[in-house]
This record gives sequence, C-alpha cells and structure tokens, in this order.
Amino acid sequence: MIVSGPADISRRAFVLATTATAAMSAAGASSSGSGKSPISAAGTDTAALCNLSAAEAVTHMSQGSLTAERYAEALLTRCRATHSLNAFITLEPEHVLEDARARDRERLAGAKPGPLFGLPIPVKDSVNTRDYPTTGGTPALRHFRPKEDAPVVAALRAAGALVLGKTNLHELSYGWTSNNLAYGAVHNPYDATRIPGGSSGGTAAAIAARLAPLGIAEDTEGSIRVPAALCGITGFRPTTGRYSTRGCVPISPLFDQVGPVARSVADIALFDSVAGQDGKKLDAASLKGVRLGVVRDYWFTDLDPEVERLTELALMRLKDAGVQIIDTHLPGLAALINLTTDAVQNHDVRVALPAYLKEYGAGVDFQALVAQASPDIQKAFRSDVLPGGANFVSEAAYAAARDQHLPALRRLYQEYFSRWQVAAMVFPATMVPAPRIGEETTVEVRGRALRFDIAVARNIAPGSTAGLPGLVLPAGLTRAGLPVALEFDAPAGGDRALLSLGLNLERALGTLPAPVSV
Repeated sequence: MIVSGPADISRRAFVLATTATAAMSAAGASSSGSGKSPISAAGTDTAALCNLSAAEAVTHMSQGSLTAERYAEALLTRCRATHSLNAFITLEPEHVLEDARARDRERLAGAKPGPLFGLPIPVKDSVNTRDYPTTGGTPALRHFRPKEDAPVVAALRAAGALVLGKTNLHELSYGWTSNNLAYGAVHNPYDATRIPGGSSGGTAAAIAARLAPLGIAEDTEGSIRVPAALCGITGFRPTTGRYSTRGCVPISPLFDQVGPVARSVADIALFDSVAGQDGKKLDAASLKGVRLGVVRDYWFTDLDPEVERLTELALMRLKDAGVQIIDTHLPGLAALINLTTDAVQNHDVRVALPAYLKEYGAGVDFQALVAQASPDIQKAFRSDVLPGGANFVSEAAYAAARDQHLPALRRLYQEYFSRWQVAAMVFPATMVPAPRIGEETTVEVRGRALRFDIAVARNIAPGSTAGLPGLVLPAGLTRAGLPVALEFDAPAGGDRALLSLGLNLERALGTLPAPVSV
C-alpha cells in the first residue's frame, strides 16, 4: 500500500510523465486520424490504453480484446510515473490487480459483463469504501475503515467497476485548493506549481493526467466543478439528490452531492446511467435553435482577461453551431446567495459530521477530529463553524436561510427558466485560471487584489445552492497553457436533457490537448 504524504516533484518523475503524455497525445492523434481504435492501432501499448475513454475501455474488456488485468496494469504504470501529482492518498496496486483478474475470470466463466466491466475508478477519499480507508483528507480518520461501501460505490461495483484507489482532496472538503496540509498538496497536471482546484482535486488531477478515464468526486459548493474547470476536464454535478450521498463525509445534506468527472460527456452519461439508475441510451440533442441564457451582470463581471477572452470565443463557437445566446437577467441572485450558501454549510457541518462519525463507527468524535485537523481547517472551523466564532451561524439565522431564503432562491430559478425559455444558462465556471499553490488569500485580476474565495466560488455557488444540475466543459487554454471552462446549469431534474445537450456542446467547443507538464 502506498500512503501519500507531502510530495516533492522529482526531475525523474517529470521526465517520465512528460514522455508518457507525449506518447499518449501522439497515439490519440494517430488513432483518430486513421479511424482505428487505440487497441487496433497500438496493440496494448500502455500510453494508448491510458488514453482510452471509459466506454472504449469497457467495450474492449467486455469483448475480450483487452483483459481487465492488462488495462489495470497500464493505469497503475501511469500512476507510478505521475506520483509527483500526489493525486492519491491510498493506492494499493496488487489489490487493484487482484480485482481485475477476478473480472477476467468472471468473463471467461461466461458471466455477462456489466456496463462498467473492468473499469478502475478513482474514488474521492470522502466516499466510504469497504476495503480502503476513508480519511476525509484529515489526520483523525487516517486509519478509519468503513464496514461497507457507500451506495454509489456499491452501484458502480455491481456494474463491474473496481476501485483504483482513494484520491487526495481538500481536508474535510472544506476548501477549493486541495492544498492538503496533512497529506500534501495535489498538483495541477497542466502546471505543477498550481492548484487543481478543490475539494475533489485528486480525482480531477488523476483524470486529466490519464490515470483513469472516469472518477468519483463530490460537490457541496463547487467541489466537482472547480477542479474539473481548472484541470481541463468534464465535471457533472447532478440535481441534488439524484445519487445517494449516504456513506460520504458530509458538510450539508441540503447541498452535498456525489458526481463524476471524466474527459468526455459520453463517459459522464455512462456513469449517470449506472448511478442514476437510468440505463437508457442517451442521444445527442441538436444545437440548432437551442436557447442558452447569459446573465452578464453577475457571472461575467470582473473576469481575468484570459478567462473573458476564451469565454467569448467559446460562445462564438456555440453560435456557429446553431445555439442562440440570449441576454437575460436574474435580479436578487447575489442577495439570496449571501443569505443562504455559507449559512447553511457552516451550520450543517457541525450537525452532519458528528452524526456521520457516529453512524459509521469512525472511532473519533467531532471535537477530537477538529482538534487533530490541520491548522488551516482548525482556523476555518473556529471562525465559521464553532460557537464563539466571528461567523457562527445561530439557529435563528439558519432557520431563516433554510425556510425562507433557500426556497426563494429556488423559486427565482424556476421563474427564470419559465420566463426566458432557455435550455440552460452558460457562464465561465471560475473567474480566474488555476492560481499558484499557496495563493489562497488573494489573486490579482486586472491589477487589483481579488479574494480567492470569490475568484473560484462566486460563479459556481448559485447552482449548487439551488440544487441544479451543472455540467462543466473545457473552453480552451490560456496563453500560459492553463484550462478555462464553461458551466451549463439546467433546471432542477433536467439531468439527462443537459447531458444529451452536452454531447453536442462538447463537439462544438472542442477538446483540450493532454497536459505535458507533469
């Protein structure tokens, strides 16, 4: 078992990973140009295997043209070559290979392969797994081993998947950097000096770096969408409640939602067909005449110049594909977010987290967990969560947020979609590209200081607070080679329609080249 700590970026790892990524890019270009699959074009070449989509890998393993063991070996080789990313807290290669061999034996014995047959999936280390620790990225849970899988993990295993490992994250999911002081910072595959975003930074980094094609993340206020945006991949936060969040280290039951990250919408849809218990084939929706709303006086203000440039270019590509971009308004949004988002989370975590520790037999109580947490997390809890803190949320303030302001926010969105008749709203997912590791107080935008939390969370907070499905798609690379992304938020419950639309939105926007800096 490999248990990660603070990791240094070695020159040898840099060279190995750069060589592997270059090979993957070449293999991808070759197979695409020839019309052949990577299997037929490159045999079982490790780089080509790591560049397969989840759907492609499952097809080959189900048909027997690729064994689950060989595919797992390829991904594990890539994991070793990119260890400096610090994407995993726990990685047990032999355990993964044993599970893969078991899948191969099942197929040879005549068992019908499931929709995720043989697919190794990295799991955010805040989601319970029966055979791996679930640390929540915090010291007090370092040796906590749940007795059973979270329902979402159980569903994926039942579909034939296996757990690749447990990925690093922002400690207790309480932040957007994944600069974890207990287990080491996760590094962005596009620039190892920069954050991958958080809190699901390890999963996003793993998918971007071709350690796996599909992973489990979790989103309370951007923890799927921020790392997907900053790592140049696809992230999907479903309507709140679409997938079970039982067995996950919680912040708020009103906002918490498990979801996938991948390198394609098709793989997101594959995940959704299993976790959302909807096995129907998803067809791509035509973009011709599709109405997408933009609210410029909220989501488009104070953007980094490169984010603004790439966003406008992406909107032009969507228009060229037949999309109608509609200028709209959402008055009162900012006030309702200020009254709900932080108040609900900072109240609920002090209730939900102790309940989780007790229900799943973590062997530590809330007070001890906070006492052993890293200094940055202790500081945040003392200020925002615990009694006596400057931002402590009283029961009266919480009741107002939950019973008055949150329903008002949801009505605001319902009225918005009804009035403007748009399929989704579109906006830049974050206001800035990935900041450098350690730039966690302020970032500079257009020559002035901007609070870090505003820069990364202002745009993503409304959708998750309102419980909407949100799809993040890459929009391009800055001149410095950093990813920028668009987010598409649809009406609550419109998950499959959003994914269907996303298949062609992805085609219109294009895909990013693989990272070469890890």
